[in-house]
Amino acid sequence: MRTVYLGTSDFAVTVLERLAESDHRPDLVVTRPDRPRGRGRTLSSPPVADAARSLDIELLQPDSVNSDGARAAIANALPDAVCVCAYGALIREPLLSEYPILNVHPSLLPRWRGAAPIERAIEAGDEETGVSIMRPTAEMDAGPVCLQRAEAIQPDDDYGSLSARLARLGGELLVEALDTSPPFTEQPEDGVTIARKIEADDRALDPSLEAAANERRVRALTPHVGVYILLPGDERLGVRRAAVSDAAPPPPSELAANGDRLLYGCVDCALELLEVQPPGGRPMEAAAYLRGHDARVARR
Repeated sequence: MRTVYLGTSDFAVTVLERLAESDHRPDLVVTRPDRPRGRGRTLSSPPVADAARSLDIELLQPDSVNSDGARAAIANALPDAVCVCAYGALIREPLLSEYPILNVHPSLLPRWRGAAPIERAIEAGDEETGVSIMRPTAEMDAGPVCLQRAEAIQPDDDYGSLSARLARLGGELLVEALDTSPPFTEQPEDGVTIARKIEADDRALDPSLEAAANERRVRALTPHVGVYILLPGDERLGVRRAAVSDAAPPPPSELAANGDRLLYGCVDCALELLEVQPPGGRPMEAAAYLRGHDARVARR
């Protein structure tokens, strides 16, 4: 089957690589334009652009995939199907109806429609998530589903570990859908939840929440976004790993040391910060941080 692939992120790279190994290798890859990234604001290609070049697949980076020029380029590839994964922009009419479109969505729809389904599943404490192959419609992630498979969320999963497994599963399900053309079923109306985009406020640990909720937030946003606590002077201490602690907690929002353990006060108990990242520094174990920053941390 001739395909065109739309994707942008690292997650989408894994799916693209699996698709390229199959009988449905894309004739064209469409991704987002190069953007300035990092502190130096250096112009950088999206991960899918780099992957397409490595796979020697024709690449298109339009300002809008819905433009006449982009639609003409897709038409020239003569696709039997358009495959979409983490493209990062809405597909609108008439492109939405011009081809059979298969979208790889990393959740068990209708749970976690939206921009951040993996993060929100971890943050909510879900025991499982999965991948759905669905047909996009004008309503976000509300289209019918043809394949769906669950994946357990392990107690120590962070975004990095869980997204890697889901990306591999997504690639396998996409190829299976192209191989077998399973029927589509409309999503149920019950059970819809929205995985809203990760905003700046989501990155801060919240001492008004239970320690377990903050621990899940750390895992949900590691390693790609990152979370932090505010230190005096509005400096941000990044938190890379954490665990709920049975040690005597400091007051909510306060940071304290108990031996070589670094504790953050939450509404119910302490969150132990296992790995942190000082402003402008490298990630380090809590004990190493305390050796260099002991004066900034209360002793208990």
